[in-house]
Amino acid sequence: MTEATVTGGERVAAAFAAARDEGRAALMPYMVGGFPDARTSAAIAGAYAESGADLVELGIPFSDPLADGPVIHAAATRALAAGATLDSVLAIGERIASAVPVVPMVYANMILARGPGRFAQLLVEAGAAAAIVPDLPLDEAGEIGAELHAVGIPLVPLVAPTTPAERRREICRRAEGFVYVVSDTRVTGERDELPDGLAELVGAVRGEAPVPAAVGFGIGTPDQAAAVGRIADGVIVGTRLVRAVAEADGGDAAVGAVGGFIHAARASMAEAGRAVG
Repeated sequence: MTEATVTGGERVAAAFAAARDEGRAALMPYMVGGFPDARTSAAIAGAYAESGADLVELGIPFSDPLADGPVIHAAATRALAAGATLDSVLAIGERIASAVPVVPMVYANMILARGPGRFAQLLVEAGAAAAIVPDLPLDEAGEIGAELHAVGIPLVPLVAPTTPAERRREICRRAEGFVYVVSDTRVTGERDELPDGLAELVGAVRGEAPVPAAVGFGIGTPDQAAAVGRIADGVIVGTRLVRAVAEADGGDAAVGAVGGFIHAARASMAEAGRAVG
């Protein structure tokens, strides 16, 4: 009897469902693959999986990013200088893919350089569960979206505070995997306070989409993660963790710093509870 294959979309859904069953939002830490070097990055990925990540967003370094703030941009530049490539970063993700769903975040030019079909196959071979392409509007997903869909890997859409309501509803209607709710119109980075209107935006997305809503941009403390977890299905933390790696005195310190933050954020989120509905 042939064993049924679990798709990436099913793995993503299961991760959100498991967190929901525990009474909290799912925690999705972001990392820059290959930063500060391949060996340390692999250790950091392992720490993410072991410290309580429900999913991991794996950033593929790119020379001309659209949405990355200075901390993540600097990390990506350093990773590229150290030799990071699409293949080498996906190999890092593959090391933890059996333990936690890995969601590569990659810019469209890197996909087009390989071809959508080959890119989709690379994700399958690396055990990726979904993909985020921040500079690819849903209306222009075309062959990329079709190739990913054919292999069971959701192309995660993004919704921002500036997304018109009618377009947001259409994005949500067609969403697969989860909806990435961009909390702020600025680039990635830590913020002192969560933006006004975030609860209303997340509430609208949760009411319109058949998949979970995960919030990213500007979440930099365990308390902020807990606050977002009370209104959303998932919480994405990026710059804070990348900065911890950049400021750490060596690989062991970087692993300890990110592991400690993820553990603390998940504990705060569990204590705070999750959005109802």
